[in-house]
Amino acid sequence: MTIRWGILGCGKVTEVKSGPGFQLAEGSRLVAVMRRTSALAEDYARRHNVPRWYDRADALIHDPEVDAVYIATPPGSHLEYALQVCAAGKPAYVEKPMARNYAECRRMVAAFTEAKLPLFVAYYRRGLPRFNQAKALVESGRLGQITGVCYRYAGPSTRPANPQELPWRLVAEQSGGGLFLDLGCHTLDILDYILGPLEDVEGTAANVASPYDVEDAVAMRFRLPSGGLGIASWNFASGVHEDTIEIFGSEGRLSLSTFGNEPLQLETAHGRETFDRPNPPHIQQPLIQTIVDELQRKGRCPSTGLSAARTSRVMDIVLEGYYGGRSDAFWDRPHTWPGRKVSPSSIQ
Repeated sequence: MTIRWGILGCGKVTEVKSGPGFQLAEGSRLVAVMRRTSALAEDYARRHNVPRWYDRADALIHDPEVDAVYIATPPGSHLEYALQVCAAGKPAYVEKPMARNYAECRRMVAAFTEAKLPLFVAYYRRGLPRFNQAKALVESGRLGQITGVCYRYAGPSTRPANPQELPWRLVAEQSGGGLFLDLGCHTLDILDYILGPLEDVEGTAANVASPYDVEDAVAMRFRLPSGGLGIASWNFASGVHEDTIEIFGSEGRLSLSTFGNEPLQLETAHGRETFDRPNPPHIQQPLIQTIVDELQRKGRCPSTGLSAARTSRVMDIVLEGYYGGRSDAFWDRPHTWPGRKVSPSSIQ
């Protein structure tokens, strides 16, 4: 049985990262795409040899020849579209982060659980060879007991020419927060995958140097299931770039990055080893294959609504103080955010 896919929101992320993966995965076919601008939907369908295109989400969702739906829109619409897909009786594959906050994630998980339908999330690093190699090394015991982990990210600030026309990733109503939601979620999810769910999470966020309301710096600490301690920081207003995961054990250290493609490095008393596990051309294809396999009852996908919701919960804990709570529609009340910068001109 071939799984026939439809995509809601055939934007940039679907051009190379994900879209071709639905065509190339075994037992999978992309049969329909949707974008609100008709000309862009039609153009995507033509270029990617997709037989049908739509400019309305409900039309694609209720297409009888679409078996499963990939929701590739910004997070602000994930809950709405996921519930519509669920009501139509179809499995969903949702882009990351899963939603704007943990409360929305819980609603999605509850709906699909009640309907007895699968819900998957695009934390595609769980399908990549480099991270599965890291997981295998940890589980093999070559690092000994895991005693700690340290992550550091730094990158340049996003400074839009017109602060009134921000990219959606910096608009809380559409994204759920700043770049921590968009980028930080990848690292948090892969730590959950390799080391187990993070416990005793604490953190803080700030906007240090950026001309927008959402956070540009985050620091956190946590405990691992092994008992080891972890620290992580993200600086989205840095003049230099860094992206380093270090996993420490009683017998060694494993070093890799979240977003790079360089070999992993394992250091033990026996010396240093490298493991070159390059990413595939279409980076979501391996995870898409696991989804297709699960839908065909031939395997299991490692990235589900439940695992993804854990990452959203962690981010909510860390950002709680900045937004003055995250269990409500906090994006509608930016004037109440304790962490938000207030310009002198806005003070009456």
